[in-house]
Amino acid sequence: MSNQSDLFGAPAKRPTDRFFLGTFLTPEATAQATQLAQRLRGELGLKGAPVAPGRLHSTLFHLGDYDGVPGHILEAAQAAAAAVSADAFPVTFDRVGSFDTRSQNRPLVMLGGEGVAGLVDFQQALGDALKRAGLARFVKTQFTPHVTLLYDGRLVAEQPIEPVSWTVREFVLVHSLLRQTQHVPLGRWPLREVS
Repeated sequence: MSNQSDLFGAPAKRPTDRFFLGTFLTPEATAQATQLAQRLRGELGLKGAPVAPGRLHSTLFHLGDYDGVPGHILEAAQAAAAAVSADAFPVTFDRVGSFDTRSQNRPLVMLGGEGVAGLVDFQQALGDALKRAGLARFVKTQFTPHVTLLYDGRLVAEQPIEPVSWTVREFVLVHSLLRQTQHVPLGRWPLREVS
């Protein structure tokens, strides 16, 4: 990982690669979230650019930032993902607010209450699979389901929005190319359709 020094005390390289497991919005929900970001930007005088529509997602597990590709971690994550068996489920985000990161790059995010219960349950099941695959260090006890709309210096108080809903039908292992705003899917796992 990049925040360490090498044996001679030289700073390690800046990370170039991030990996995460997440769920992406459907096209309809993406359009809603994109319009919401643009509207809030205007109404609240925010300067940050909205997240590109194709990158709107909810992260389930962050698997780390690296200088290169950690093959052993990705293999274990793919094995864990393949071991999860779950039904598709609905998700609804009905609030927005900023995460207070104490920096000038605060995420403005969609949040939810009861509408994200299915996402919480699924994240726990996936976390159990990651633990069995030897990746327990990536499984945190705290999980706040959210979708980042944009980053801005202003701290926006939590407030209700018209709900943004969709059915989660798959989850994805993503390679994010840092500072290039590119997400490359490395694997997709469908959830069972419920009749």
